[in-house]
Amino acid sequence: MDNILLATFTTLFSVVNPFGAMPVFLTLTEADSPSERMQTGLRACLYMVGVLTVSFFAGQYILNFFGINIHHLRIAGGILLMRSAFDLLTPGGNRDRVGPDALEESKHKDDISFTPLAMPMLSGPGSMAVCIGLFTEKLSYTDISLILLGFVLVALASYIILMSSLRLTRFLGRPGMAALARIMGFITLAIGVNFLASAIKALFVE
Repeated sequence: MDNILLATFTTLFSVVNPFGAMPVFLTLTEADSPSERMQTGLRACLYMVGVLTVSFFAGQYILNFFGINIHHLRIAGGILLMRSAFDLLTPGGNRDRVGPDALEESKHKDDISFTPLAMPMLSGPGSMAVCIGLFTEKLSYTDISLILLGFVLVALASYIILMSSLRLTRFLGRPGMAALARIMGFITLAIGVNFLASAIKALFVE
């Protein structure tokens, strides 16, 4: 049981990568008071849990509706994760999950907690694909509870990181942030390769 919780947390945390959301969070909340920044971060993380939970429970039904095999989704998710990982690993690559136009538009929004913070910064296509891939009919109620607890723990860790983003950015500096991005990118790449390899193997077994 502990393995399910640990696997859910480590896999999702690497894909969510709250460190990558720090620059956008700081930019969009630079004029906010500390309490307003806390409320925005809290709402964003709660929305993230909601998005991941809906993806986990409803994803299989959506796949069935469109006639998509779960292994096909895992292959697509693996490719998507590998693409995101290469962006993080490539010096000078595009590491922004939000484009400049969307970022500028977000500055004029009253509430940025759902978009762009919760979606797509924290719970983007990669993390949603991971959540859909976690659901199987063999899961017990205990397993499901542990997976959902994993979502909450990822959200808690993301909230702590967002709240510490100013201090972390000052402490790490650009070199530290670049190194951290590469580390997260390498882990995400490994997860993407695992998704891809396990899905291809399962298709051949069938």
